[in-house]
Amino acid sequence: MVAKTEELLHLAKSRSAGDRERLLLAVVELCDAAESRQIMSAPPVQDLLNSIFMSLVVEAERDIRRRLTEKLAAVDWAPPGLINVLALDDIEIARPVIALSPVLQDADLVRLLVEATVEHQIEVARRPGLGRPVVAEILRQAEPAVLTALAGNTQTALDSGDMAALVKASRRVAALRSPLARRPELTEDLALQLYVWVGQSLRQSLLTRFRLDPAVLDRVLAEAVGEAHSASAPSSDGGGSAAVVMEKDDERELMETRLLAKLAAAGQLRPGYLLRALREERLSLFVGALSTLGGFPPELVRAAIDSDRPELLALACAAVGIDRSVFPTVLELVRAINGGRPGGGEEGARRALSAFGPFSPQISSAAFRQAVSSLVR
Repeated sequence: MVAKTEELLHLAKSRSAGDRERLLLAVVELCDAAESRQIMSAPPVQDLLNSIFMSLVVEAERDIRRRLTEKLAAVDWAPPGLINVLALDDIEIARPVIALSPVLQDADLVRLLVEATVEHQIEVARRPGLGRPVVAEILRQAEPAVLTALAGNTQTALDSGDMAALVKASRRVAALRSPLARRPELTEDLALQLYVWVGQSLRQSLLTRFRLDPAVLDRVLAEAVGEAHSASAPSSDGGGSAAVVMEKDDERELMETRLLAKLAAAGQLRPGYLLRALREERLSLFVGALSTLGGFPPELVRAAIDSDRPELLALACAAVGIDRSVFPTVLELVRAINGGRPGGGEEGARRALSAFGPFSPQISSAAFRQAVSSLVR
């Protein structure tokens, strides 16, 4: 212990960045020692720790802050002020603290939902054992990605009102349907409502789980169809059903545009988001994200993915920073949810890799615009 104290004093006197970082981590280890934990919660000690940590964290490099959050994520003696600061850091740094820290209270989590980025909000919604105020705030904001994270959080209990709100939201947020169909709190009445919006495989799952009455299902589906036709009644061109579909598509695209704008404004819209959108089978979100990242008109991106020239998509991906090694996965996922387009087969896929030559993103972007513009003329 004496040797450890002398080491800390030596590090404290040093002004080098490396020594300051070693001091920060050494203090964490000292505080987490078994003989120290019992005094960590005393108010004077908490004040002192908060002062020490804050002064060191301000100077710490990103990698050190990340390692600090990993060490402090699960401890109960960490100063609340420090934990709240780390929870607002970049999402890669903040994620362990948001997910695990026992220091974060409901009020802290609600503040993150109000002030932090969508990525931070998603991590809050995934946190086990969320309190009622936190769930209420998530439902109030009704951010689709955050609602979906909450629906998939089976370690947080949801009451009947929460479930009813989520099932209602699933009418416009398709990603909600699958996790809601598997929630233990789903009742037969809510399952009937959900049945109208889910795909065939989930319908079969609901039928098996609740033994739903076919006559009741026929009535519910008939009512849903009637509402759709009623909503489209003002149309005089005989295209009522098409109008309903177009209205839903427009509403979904508007929500996706808002989400992408929030992510971009917060600096959280990155190339990796494209893969996430594809893995969730949200092609329109992929198109919107690629358009936003590259500054491309969406119609050019749609033309590229509907063409028989996968090198056009490759140029767009190269322009926004997708790595050459990742592109085959992007192409495979796009083809899987876009009816096999862009075409070109295996030869086209090999040809597309040439787009990732020794070019700058600016050159790739200009080449994409020129090539696709000539295609759609």
